[in-house]
Amino acid sequence: MKKKQPVIFNSLSQLHKAMRIGAPLHPLISIINYGEAKFEPKDFENGIILNFYKISFKTKFSGKLKYGQGFYDFEEGGMSFVSPGQLLRMQDEEADYSGMSLHIHPDLLRSYPLNFQIKQYGFFNYSASEGLYLSEKEKTTILSIYQFIQDELNERIDKFSQDVIISQIEVLLNYANRFYDRQFITRKVVNHDMLTKLEKLLEDYFKEEKTVLKGLPTVNSLAEILNVTPRYLSDMLRNLIGLNTQQFIHEKVIEKAREYLTKDEMTIAEIAYQLGFEHPQSFTKLFKSKTALSPSDYKKSLLN
Repeated sequence: MKKKQPVIFNSLSQLHKAMRIGAPLHPLISIINYGEAKFEPKDFENGIILNFYKISFKTKFSGKLKYGQGFYDFEEGGMSFVSPGQLLRMQDEEADYSGMSLHIHPDLLRSYPLNFQIKQYGFFNYSASEGLYLSEKEKTTILSIYQFIQDELNERIDKFSQDVIISQIEVLLNYANRFYDRQFITRKVVNHDMLTKLEKLLEDYFKEEKTVLKGLPTVNSLAEILNVTPRYLSDMLRNLIGLNTQQFIHEKVIEKAREYLTKDEMTIAEIAYQLGFEHPQSFTKLFKSKTALSPSDYKKSLLN
């Protein structure tokens, strides 16, 4: 039996029609109020793929959105960010949405610096469980930007409209960046727990000598075990300890390498192999970049 495919939306007009609401006021940007939409979640039971950006603000979300294998609810309200091409699934047939979503077709951004800058905002690669939860004051700020964009769309479109709208999108993203930074701070206890789990994962990885069979642990594999997205894990670590995940892995590799070099029981090549490097030169290059000494020079320094 042929597997049913997700519904793909290439234009905002297609999405508005599927949501059973009026046509968008602008072909490349629109705001959909969930309270006005008359769609049935079962219409999209095989998922949807939007070939444009979606920035959702939800004051209530008793339905469920599926990213990968996990279901997450938004009963507390907040924001989520979706980049073009991501698969979304709506599973609850009685989903009750309260809030709105801003849809931005990439073509709107083509002639603006934001076309490149928007790819630098890591939260577009976060999962639903890593959504942005807002304080009442933050909600007011975000809602005011949505309202400003909607007001601009409601007015007669002129040659300045696109510039004004783009500037508001930039403000929205900058506030989201600030609020995410705040969220990392307010969730430090949770983040420290994740850091502890990550350290234990790496400790066990080296202790069980998985490096010999599997090579160095990857960012993706560690994120999957911790049930977070790779980008979120790196952003969380950078906020907490000033290192991204790859840099953190390298720090642990160097720490373990120092331990082996101190014991003076293995050659440099054997240490490289033990740590998961296919070529000793790669190990030497990393070690020197982190310590300013080659492994052999570090070993000699221990004798002085």
